[in-house]
Amino acid sequence: MSRFFSDKYDKLTPYTPGEQPRDRQFVKLNTNESPYQPSPKAREYASKAAENLQLYCDIGCIALTARLAEMYGISAENILFTNGSDEALNFAFMAFCDASHPAVFPDITYGFYPVFADLNGVPYEELPLNDDFTVDVDAYCGVGKTVFLANPNAPTGIALPLSDVERIVGSNPDSVVVIDEAYVDFGAESAVSLIDKYPNLLVTQTFSKSRSLAGARLGMAIGDESLIRDLNTVKFSTNPYNVNTLTQAAGLGALEDDAYFRQNRAEIIRNRAYLTSELKKCGFITTDSSTNFVFAKHPDLDGERLYLALKERGVLIRHFTLDRIRDFNRITVGTRDQLDILLRNIKEILGGCL
Repeated sequence: MSRFFSDKYDKLTPYTPGEQPRDRQFVKLNTNESPYQPSPKAREYASKAAENLQLYCDIGCIALTARLAEMYGISAENILFTNGSDEALNFAFMAFCDASHPAVFPDITYGFYPVFADLNGVPYEELPLNDDFTVDVDAYCGVGKTVFLANPNAPTGIALPLSDVERIVGSNPDSVVVIDEAYVDFGAESAVSLIDKYPNLLVTQTFSKSRSLAGARLGMAIGDESLIRDLNTVKFSTNPYNVNTLTQAAGLGALEDDAYFRQNRAEIIRNRAYLTSELKKCGFITTDSSTNFVFAKHPDLDGERLYLALKERGVLIRHFTLDRIRDFNRITVGTRDQLDILLRNIKEILGGCL
């Protein structure tokens, strides 16, 4: 740090994203990107939009918002588009958390939550997951704090049923409950259906995973009009032009190409089942994933050792160093060809270790 860096951030530990190597070609299964290109419509719309980059982007994402509102059967006033869902989550920490409204989230979950809390000077509590890595629903009921829950959770991949989400939201009427649905399209039930019933519910989603737009950075927050107004106050106090012209166009194309979305999602779900089955044949233990990744460990092989051995062979997966999950690795569901390369290398590594 320079001597000019503010003391208010001197203890800040930044979020560590997955590796994005440029020095060699990897089979990249570490950051939960889609293995498929954006839809043809998304690419076509973005290309056309590039003709007007001399102009500022649409500050209200009007066309994109109207299309999503139609898709969900809600009002445009229930939606805010953001620069990735990370921005929506940060806005929520800024708008709904402070010393009187601390945050609460699981001890094993998306690593940006404690970073956003620290960045914004928000006190927070981390509640332990159960021994099987499921969320302890009772611990969040009536907790009286701003709740942040990834559903399905990451990196475990486990989803809560909508009834449990509703129980948490309903038991905290005086606190905002944020449900982070980055992976919802791969097997969980969205809480968007509850926003008319609960004015304290905020749902965040992203186009990065199931709609193949990780590089475009497009996310959204969905909730009661009053919550969206609060988030807009934060947005217009930081960066009103937060979603660029090309991203808005690509997002609209992705929404309009529903058949392409469904086809790719179905293929990823099939490949997830294949990967899980093959890993279990090799002796791995996996959680019940409702995402585009598999969380797995082998009882006879250290998780970091497997990660490093695969990296040496040109295959990237994600390893975490938290004590409770250090034996696990998170493996993105890629194409069948990518998974076969992964599995072949895993079998060779196991053959040399066991």
